[in-house]
Amino acid sequence: MKHRFLVLSPLFVLAFSAVLGTGAVRAADYTEIRQLLRDGKLGEAQSRVDRQLAAQPKDVQLRLYKGVIQRELGRPNEALATFSRLSDEHPDLPEPHNNMAAIYAAQGQLDKARIALEKALRTHPSYATAHDNLAEVYARLASQAYTRALQIEGGPPAEPARLALIRELPLASGAPVRTAPVTAQAQTVPVKPIVPPVAPPAPPVPAPPNKPAVAQGPPVAAATATPTVVKAPTAPTTPATAAATGATPGPEVSRDVEQAVRAWAKAWSDRNMSQYLAAYDAGFETPGRQSRGAWEQDRRDRILGKSRISVNLLELQITVKGDRAVAKFRQDYKADALAVLSRKTLELTRNGGRWLIVKELSGN
Repeated sequence: MKHRFLVLSPLFVLAFSAVLGTGAVRAADYTEIRQLLRDGKLGEAQSRVDRQLAAQPKDVQLRLYKGVIQRELGRPNEALATFSRLSDEHPDLPEPHNNMAAIYAAQGQLDKARIALEKALRTHPSYATAHDNLAEVYARLASQAYTRALQIEGGPPAEPARLALIRELPLASGAPVRTAPVTAQAQTVPVKPIVPPVAPPAPPVPAPPNKPAVAQGPPVAAATATPTVVKAPTAPTTPATAAATGATPGPEVSRDVEQAVRAWAKAWSDRNMSQYLAAYDAGFETPGRQSRGAWEQDRRDRILGKSRISVNLLELQITVKGDRAVAKFRQDYKADALAVLSRKTLELTRNGGRWLIVKELSGN
C-alpha cells in the first residue's frame, strides 16, 4: 500500500516565540529537519527535534514536527497526545486538529475525525487541506451508512481513510503570517455606447416687418440645412486598451480564460501532473502558506494516489478586468469511491500571453 503524508500547514512560529518569550529557532534548523523527513530519515529527524526542543520547549513548529514523526514511526497514541496538548495551548491553530483527524481516520474512528476537522475549519474556514480531508471523511461515512442500510455482510474490509497531514506552520519556510482570507472579486463594468451629439433645431427666422409678399411665381421652399455628424472609426477593444480604460474586454478574452480553466480541469482528470502544475502561476498563493515545493508534492501524492479522477465544471461564470480574471463554478469531482459537488473560485492573471491561476478558493 502506498503511503502518503498529509499536508501540515505553516503557522506564525516566530510570532509565537516572541509572545512566549523564547528565541526563534533558526530557519536553517527547520530546513534540515524538513529534508530529513523528506528523505525518510525519521530517527535522525527525531534526534534533531528533541535537541532543539530541549532548548526551545515552547516552539510550535518543533512540536508539530514531533507529532508528525511520532505518527510516522507508528506511535499514533503518542502523536495524538502531542497534537492534543498543542491544540489545548493554541486553540486557534487548525493544524493540530487536522493531524488528529488524520490519525483518527486511519484508525477507522471517522466520527472523531469529522469532529476534529470541523474544529480546524472553525479556526480557519478557508483551509483547503481540512476541506479536502473533511470531504473524504463525509464520503466514507456515507458509504458506511449505505452498506448498513443494505445489510451487506461478508465483503472485504474498507481500506482506512488516508488524510493529508500538515507538516509546517507558515513562518517555518519564511512565509508571511497567515491572515483571514480576502476574496478579491473583479466587477464587470458595463461599457456605455458612444452616442453622437444631436444638434439643436435652428430657431425660426422672422420675416422682415411690413414687407409685401411676392405674388409672382410659385412659392419657393426654404432649404433646411441638416448637420452631418461624422463618426470616427472605433478601434476594437483589446486587452491593453481595456486595462487602460477600465472597459470590459471582448468575448474572445473570456474564451481564453475559459479555455485555460477547462484545460486545468482536464489535466487534473487525466492526472497529467506537468500540465496541471503548469496551470498555476509562480506567485500562486498556496494553502496554509506552504512552500511551493511542499504544495506540489502534496498535489502529486493526492492525484497520483487515485486510480481514476473526473473533474467537471458546472455553471462556469467568468469575469475579466484587464489582466485579472475570476472564474466561479460548481465543481463535480469524482475519484475512486469519492464524489463531491462543491463551489470553487479561481483567480487568474495574464502572464506571457497565458492565463494562470494565482488563487484557489473552495466552498465560497
